[in-house]
Amino acid sequence: MGERSLAASAEQEDRTVEGADARTPPLRPGEYEPGDYAAVVVRSAREAGVSPVLVMTVLHNEAYKPHHPLLERLWQWWKPGASFGLANMHRATFERVRRAHGLPGRWQDLRDDPAFAIRTAALHLKDLDRSLPGRHVRRYTRDELLALGYNTGERNMRAFARGVPPGPMARSYLRRFRAYRERATEALADGGASRDTATGP
Repeated sequence: MGERSLAASAEQEDRTVEGADARTPPLRPGEYEPGDYAAVVVRSAREAGVSPVLVMTVLHNEAYKPHHPLLERLWQWWKPGASFGLANMHRATFERVRRAHGLPGRWQDLRDDPAFAIRTAALHLKDLDRSLPGRHVRRYTRDELLALGYNTGERNMRAFARGVPPGPMARSYLRRFRAYRERATEALADGGASRDTATGP
């Protein structure tokens, strides 16, 4: 086995050990439950220094399509620019996070490694948090703005923080985020103590 293959095997083994409690999402639509990944969410959120409730709620928001690796491959065949992984991350976003944090692996690994996908999403939320001003309009909590940033991008998030009204799709994402927050909190109840960074409205 060549040096490159050995390195790749070691890298994959590291991710497998790290994600040992992150099973492959189910093949049948409707059987995927973000709460099954509570332990991974707590660990990844702690590493990134963000709220586990924020990360789990984003996973609930992003559960609108099946995440089994086979179905994600079919989804990409039909829609080449599709996002990958439990948190639906696009390639350009992944590459920014990978460079910023020295992550191993490739964008395609997000579909095959749920723990890697969750960790990458948490680190992306950390990067968004760093770019979000400390003062923002009071109609949103900080976590709500970070979720909007995850959905629409950093520039739009900063605009919303200044008071620019979100468009219809962003408003829909925010409504679902608010609706899922209690469910996400309950899902984390057995996954470790959450550290909610949201501020009041």
